[in-house]
Parts: sequence; C-alpha cells; structure tokens
Amino acid sequence: MTPERYAKIQRVLALRQPTLTVLMDEVNKPHNFSAILRTCDAVGVLTAHAVPPNNGRESGHLPTFNATSGSAEKWVNVQAHPDAVSAVRALQAGGMQVLATHLSQRSVDYREPDYTRPTCLLLGAEKWGVSDEAADAADANIVIPMFGMVQSLNVSVAAATILFEAQRQRLAAGLYQQPQLAAADLARLTFEWAYPDLAPLYRERGEAYPALGERGELLPSGAPQSC
Repeated sequence: MTPERYAKIQRVLALRQPTLTVLMDEVNKPHNFSAILRTCDAVGVLTAHAVPPNNGRESGHLPTFNATSGSAEKWVNVQAHPDAVSAVRALQAGGMQVLATHLSQRSVDYREPDYTRPTCLLLGAEKWGVSDEAADAADANIVIPMFGMVQSLNVSVAAATILFEAQRQRLAAGLYQQPQLAAADLARLTFEWAYPDLAPLYRERGEAYPALGERGELLPSGAPQSC
C-alpha cells in the first residue's frame, strides 16, 4: 500500500453516492454489463443491483466481467435479485425512486426527474428492454429523445447518458462536496479497498478491522495474529 494509492482510495470513497444506483434487468451481454459498471464507478455509484438473465448461456448467473469493465467490479459491489419487480419494491421500500428506461404513455424526458433524490435507474437488456411489469412498478418511465432512424441506444450508452445527467444535477446541488457515507462506512470500506486480502480474514474471525495510519499503514496493534 503506497501513500498515493491510499490517498486515492480515500478521495474516491469521499465522492461515493450511496443514494444513486442502477438495477440491471437481465442484461445478458458481458460487455454491456461491464460497461455499465464502469460508468457506475465513474459517477460514484457504491452498489449496483442486477437480475441474472433467464435464457442463454448465462442463464441464472450474472454475466462474466470482461475488459470493458476496466476492473470496475472491484470498486462497485453488485447485489443480485431473483426478479425485477421484487427488486424494484425492495429499493422503493428503502426510500429510492425507481426510474425505468421504458417507452410508455407516462414516459418523460430523462432530464426531467430530480436525481438529487435517492434514485435507482432501471435498465433492461438491449433485445427486450425492461419488462412491462417492472416498468409499471417503477415510479416513473424515462426516455432519451432520439432524432435518427434507430429507436434506442445501446443499453450501456443509455446508462452512461442518464447517469452523467444524475452526476450533473448532484454536482450542482453540492452532493460531491462532502462525504455521503457515514464515518463508520468510510472507515470500513477504506480498509476493505486498501487491504482486500486481509479484510476477509478479519471477517472470518469476527474481529474488527484495525486502524490505519495517515499513510494507509497498519498500526502495530492492528497486525493480524497467526493462528
């Protein structure tokens, strides 16, 4: 652990937005799944949500990460859900507004919603999109205006377009100017990002993570003891 890397970890975590997330409804192509996670990391999403695809080679499993992610899967936790509707309900119960990328009679321009509110962006696979049931369960349906011959963008491009609008609104509101994570969560995640190999050992033993020095070093009392 170099002091420079430790400083970057602290800087990035201070910008994380725990009230901004995505829900990928059966996004089945690994390059799309990975590209969405890369954008999530770029705008400060802490945790993403996903429903595994139910057909094809990846059925029942989240798509495998590939080079498109730029290793974003290390920095954005992915929580799996059995189906989109129950995931939407769970996120709403946690205080999130869910915005589904879906063309319907109640669709609005993607720039209209207030992304400074706790928000989840619901995205579907390119071929079939968000299910009607999940779109109906969402708080709103949003669309990206299209002026060409094609009717939609690649799902990862759509995700980036909308998430950077969320970032723009949040920057203007000052949500990146101070940490949005609680101090205890900041300390926990700092240790887990700085020492990904040691963190599981402490969890297995039920021990608290040790304190870290100003340069990210383990303090003497925090060194793991041999069994």
